[in-house]
Amino acid sequence: MIKPVSCLVTSLLALSLSAVAQQNEIPSQTIDLQNLSAFRPTGNNWKVVGEASYDPNTAGKGSTRPGSGILVNTLSAKANEHLLTTVEHGDLQLDLDFMMEKGSNSGIYLQGRYEVQLFDSWGVSIPKSSDCGAIYERWDDNRPDGRKGYEGHPPAQNVSKAPGLWQHLSIVFRAPRFNSTGQKIANARFLKVIQNGVIVQENVEVTGPTRSAAFTDEKPTGPLMIQGDHGAVAVRNIRYKAYGTEPVTLTNMTLKAYEGRFKSVEDMAAMTPKREMPINLLAHQAPGSRDKFGGVITGMIHIPRAGQYLIDLNLAWIPAETNPNNPNGEGQLTIANKPVFTITGKNGGTASAMVTLEAGDHPLKLAYYKNFGLWYARTNDITLSLEGPGVQYTTLNPVIVAQDPVGEISILAKNEPVMQRGFVNYKGAKRTHTISVGEPGDANYSIDLSKGEFLQIWRGDFLETTPMWYGRGETQLSVPLGSVIEMAGKPSITFLADQNAAWPDSNVTYVNQGYDIDKAGRPVFKYALGTASVRESFTTADEGRRLSHSFTVGLGQEKGQLWCRVAEGSTITQLPNGLYAVNDRQYFVELPASEKPVVRTTPQRTQELLLPLKTTGATGTATYSIIW
Repeated sequence: MIKPVSCLVTSLLALSLSAVAQQNEIPSQTIDLQNLSAFRPTGNNWKVVGEASYDPNTAGKGSTRPGSGILVNTLSAKANEHLLTTVEHGDLQLDLDFMMEKGSNSGIYLQGRYEVQLFDSWGVSIPKSSDCGAIYERWDDNRPDGRKGYEGHPPAQNVSKAPGLWQHLSIVFRAPRFNSTGQKIANARFLKVIQNGVIVQENVEVTGPTRSAAFTDEKPTGPLMIQGDHGAVAVRNIRYKAYGTEPVTLTNMTLKAYEGRFKSVEDMAAMTPKREMPINLLAHQAPGSRDKFGGVITGMIHIPRAGQYLIDLNLAWIPAETNPNNPNGEGQLTIANKPVFTITGKNGGTASAMVTLEAGDHPLKLAYYKNFGLWYARTNDITLSLEGPGVQYTTLNPVIVAQDPVGEISILAKNEPVMQRGFVNYKGAKRTHTISVGEPGDANYSIDLSKGEFLQIWRGDFLETTPMWYGRGETQLSVPLGSVIEMAGKPSITFLADQNAAWPDSNVTYVNQGYDIDKAGRPVFKYALGTASVRESFTTADEGRRLSHSFTVGLGQEKGQLWCRVAEGSTITQLPNGLYAVNDRQYFVELPASEKPVVRTTPQRTQELLLPLKTTGATGTATYSIIW
């Protein structure tokens, strides 16, 4: 979503202008999980609870607590029915959280016919069409043995978490199309499937219902179905946006092109255009200077349904990093002769607004100019996008630009640990002195060497380094290819006067001393905390399912107890199996059985898990493992 810079809210019935500080968004509809009233009658295997828990190591040890908000499937030989919604859908954007039991199997069926697989695929190295995030195969008993299953699509990579952890699934689905006689004229299509923040399917066509579907025919609409006859699963936060088939269109466009230097978009009203021409694409297509031009584009926008619409505009030649006292451009959008927003150019070239529009055709006018070019904002692209009731987020009349013929430059960790120095985007800020390490088994992490801070972990493929090495490498960013969990980004160890003392945001006595490489090819980070010397290391176990984090400290003259900050999250809960669930079951922490940690609440109302270092003579040690 484009962040707003200058936003106005307008109505075609009553005009109201006000600045909008937060990001605009069309809200999703939710499926009420206070009870099962949003679903068709089903078996006793389905119930609504307030909390669900599965053991990552042992099947059959699931537990629940009374309440609402979470669906659970507690199937048995006598109760193992599917769960179908009362509402039916066509085109759909679906979001939900799910949690798998160890070894379990389920699925989400769009229209009750086309399955995205849910499966305990934790640690699977080469995913198949039966693994989590797959589009499950179709089935035909008349085909030869070994070929009865067909058209299955494995996920692009395996980013599945451990059983007992919440995972996220987002699906953008396009329903099959039929003509007026009911004949199918286009197959169903999964435009995108995103698991735990990673695209695992994109633009996948399905020629018919997948195996074990509720219906063998195809229709324009159908219910959402959660498979109930294969294994235990928990589901929560089901949200969706349903779309119709009538699009927003922008037609009858004309461009009036101007040349010169402008102080305001209003200047063009008193000028004679150098050229006036019909256009089909939303772009400044007139010949002339690439850096000194103005334009007024007019056209007719068709709105299929009345209601609130999100409108985003980006004038790419106006970068976010610009001198507000000397902006290089400006833009202004009106619909039905009512102002939507103005881009002043002082804070970048993007704007966003929520607009109430009536159904029908309305005149649209976009005025803009560019006074000079900037080397880091070379393109003159204009992007106008819209989303509304029953209308999927759509970019209007875009210019199709051929991408540079360069493939992704990626680094994978297959048989041995791999290290990469570079910049990392952490919580929206660029960290410049980082090292990322990829481990066989798809467990990866990043450390800020300048501060001694543990930044992030991710499961899946290691790094894309195209932004570092292709062309000028302007951003210098190394981008994780897997599913990222950001850690607290504070010092991992420090001296505290007592266990109630606040954890520092930074260690002022921290001095980076580089790192050694052990026999397995893993880095061992070295630094000083005052007169204390620290060696910090990571290793993986159980084929990458566990990431062990260890410290060995040569104690110096510092006073106070040396502590390790293991985790911070909205919640930290000790489970019956001894694990700690962090941040609403985002990941688990495993401690040695003899350890006695402290769980405490911070002034920011988060929780911290602290572990005192064990000292033997002049040496302190601490170890814990992250499971996800």
